[in-house]
Amino acid sequence: MCGGVLMDERVARLGTPEECEQFILNAQDSMPDLARAARRRAVELEAAKHGAKSAVEREALEAVYAYERALSKKRGKKVRATRTWQMIERHGIIEAVERAVNRPVGTMGYLILVEMGMQDLAFEAVVLRHPDVFSKAAVERSRERLRGLSGANAENTD
Repeated sequence: MCGGVLMDERVARLGTPEECEQFILNAQDSMPDLARAARRRAVELEAAKHGAKSAVEREALEAVYAYERALSKKRGKKVRATRTWQMIERHGIIEAVERAVNRPVGTMGYLILVEMGMQDLAFEAVVLRHPDVFSKAAVERSRERLRGLSGANAENTD
């Protein structure tokens, strides 16, 4: 599975983020859907190495790695989410997500992920898939933010 969809066997066979990168380079012009699936696979593989203790932790880590990949692609060089990783080290992954979604402004990551077709990997989406793990305030802010952003996104698709 990749993002809730059956994964192409060529992508499923990719065993390292480096293999995914090579596949992406080879596929991005001729098979953009497979390149997108390989990006997701790379995110899954990176998060798996991190040692999550639950599905919500794994998804939150995937969100961080997806954000890093999206930023890296946008900037044309490898980018690390340094402040996010520092927050994770200080507070743990769940509390870091809670703090991130409760910031008054936090839409840049979501918008970058939308451009890459990975909006379901945003912290807000993780919170809404696991509302029992996060505070009511985080769930409500995530719901409001995604509702507002999906409406803004629909307007920008002309």
